[in-house]
Amino acid sequence: MIPFLNLKKINEPFEMMLQEKMKQFLEGGWYILGNEVKTFEVNFASYCGAKYCIGVGNGLDALILIFKAYIQLGKIQKGDEVIVPANTYIASILAILQADLVPVLVEPKLDTYNINPEEIETKITSKTKAILPVHLYGQLCEMNQINAIAQRYNLLVVEDAAQAHGAKFDIDFNMQYPKAYSFYPGKNLGALGDAGAITTNDDELATVLYSLRNYGSKVKYQNDFLGVNSRLDELQATFLNVKLPYLNKENQTRKQIAKRYLSEIKNDKIVLPFWDGSENHVFHLFIIRTSNRLKLQNYLKENGVETMIHYPIPPHKQKALYNWNHLSFPITEKIHDEVLSIPLNSTLSVEEIKHIISILNNY
Repeated sequence: MIPFLNLKKINEPFEMMLQEKMKQFLEGGWYILGNEVKTFEVNFASYCGAKYCIGVGNGLDALILIFKAYIQLGKIQKGDEVIVPANTYIASILAILQADLVPVLVEPKLDTYNINPEEIETKITSKTKAILPVHLYGQLCEMNQINAIAQRYNLLVVEDAAQAHGAKFDIDFNMQYPKAYSFYPGKNLGALGDAGAITTNDDELATVLYSLRNYGSKVKYQNDFLGVNSRLDELQATFLNVKLPYLNKENQTRKQIAKRYLSEIKNDKIVLPFWDGSENHVFHLFIIRTSNRLKLQNYLKENGVETMIHYPIPPHKQKALYNWNHLSFPITEKIHDEVLSIPLNSTLSVEEIKHIISILNNY
């Protein structure tokens, strides 16, 4: 069986370095917000072309804290509306709700799976104060159009980049907006547990974020805000420092495999993802679509290929969001009914890639 993702195999090349770092960590005796966190924050900010990186506990907290910081700064108020794609992992929506804001769902484009800029303006009201684009599966949203809309209506933009480490825009507004990252183990840059970060060029925002993640405190035992405990773990920062220099290589390998899939999978029953070949996609996931997903998934399993579904139930149909269960988003629902993720990561061998292509072509 070709596994969908073998985290042990992904981390094997780093094993000796991770063990050495672990030894240094234990000998150092500093476990919270130490030099490893500071080093990662400097290095990841530099990698992203950002002035600041604020390490936090996970990607969800990263989003929540950005919104809470904007509330502290008076840029938005509790009860304001935030436009968010209907087709996303539920974390994007949970962040808005947990910041006491109101999510407004917008349909995606069927080819990119990302939020449709042309639909955003139809949902803007006097209560709309922000847009939360989600760079789903590793592909950047159409930020030039979103940027124009935000400027036209004086809206904040917060980017959910949890799946898009290293993806680049063709134009130079890469750090115009704060970005929330997740380093969940399966991500292109994955920790060995939960971890997250926020990048920004905004001095005021960064100052508040550094405090909010640490009980609202900038100076120990002095609390300026009602903060939380969401600090990037020192040990996870240690591991991330080991792996960050190899992120570009990981992304490049993923794109090379994606190019093979896109050029060599030829089956009318299977819809391949859209990619224009630019640097705007790092293929955190390679998503295909088919009208009978279960049949295709079983066929692949029988032929030695493990798959995953990202995601089987759209947020507005989740039990947790029962007040939305009556809503209809046909494009989102079609996507969630048809998508299937096939293996794509740097551990795949040439033979495994060839096998996956062959099996899909024979379906």
